[in-house]
Amino acid sequence: MSDSDNRNITRNSLFILAEVRLDGRDEEHRVKVRNLSAGGMMGEGPVKVARGERIAVNLRHVGWVDGSVAWVQDNRFGVAFAEDVDPVVIRAPVAGPEVPPARILKRPYSAQATLGPARKII
Repeated sequence: MSDSDNRNITRNSLFILAEVRLDGRDEEHRVKVRNLSAGGMMGEGPVKVARGERIAVNLRHVGWVDGSVAWVQDNRFGVAFAEDVDPVVIRAPVAGPEVPPARILKRPYSAQATLGPARKII
């Protein structure tokens, strides 16, 4: 597939954080994922990478994905994944604690007693 063919692949613009590890280096770097498709991503961050360098990206809900650096421009770089990922899974929100709607809508008992009954204003 040529570079111009790759530009036609559907991308999802988003902003999530991911860790990257470069082949042969022990440290991990946190980067911003700006664009994501099944076959790759655009990352942004203070990590020095070179075109063709092997890289692994830790994507939420998926885990570590191997790939290679496709291009570099300033602090942004493209990654071509070795295997396709499902962008919908990665975009899914991280589960958090749920607050029952009843707890949000009801006033605490002490607040009801302080405010007293509702009065009609004429």
